[in-house]
Amino acid sequence: MTQQERQIERLFKQHYRAMYRLASILLHDDDESKDIVHDVFAQLLSEQVELRDDTAQSYLLLSVRNKCLNVIRNRKIHEQVHRYLMLADELEQTSPEKLEREIEALRAGINNLFPPICQEVISLHFTDGLPFREIAKRLGVSETTIYKHLRNALDQLRQTLKMAEQ
Repeated sequence: MTQQERQIERLFKQHYRAMYRLASILLHDDDESKDIVHDVFAQLLSEQVELRDDTAQSYLLLSVRNKCLNVIRNRKIHEQVHRYLMLADELEQTSPEKLEREIEALRAGINNLFPPICQEVISLHFTDGLPFREIAKRLGVSETTIYKHLRNALDQLRQTLKMAEQ
């Protein structure tokens, strides 16, 4: 066994629990958490990284966190693709007349949003694709205010679409 392998084995014994705990908290999946921790150590072996004792724990925990964030991001992407595919299936089954009625109801609902800032927030976020921070800066309010107006607007639009379906 090489000196590097002994060092990695020592680090594994010393930091595995904390690394696993972090991964488990972030991912809520035991098997995936174990895989993440093992991947970090496998990467250390393959890249022949030497860690100093004073920075090893920080490096290892940061590596686990970054790998977990990548997994979470990939999960979100898969969920979005799944939702889009379900929406596409639903749209294919919807008659053009019904779809046109829903679009018209949505347009009317947007035009009737109250307070009027809700219209502006909807437009800036969904039409212009601006993030909350940019919208808040443009309108001179906090991001929390933008979030609340967007939530209010979406609630109003849901009600509008429900009434249009009846």
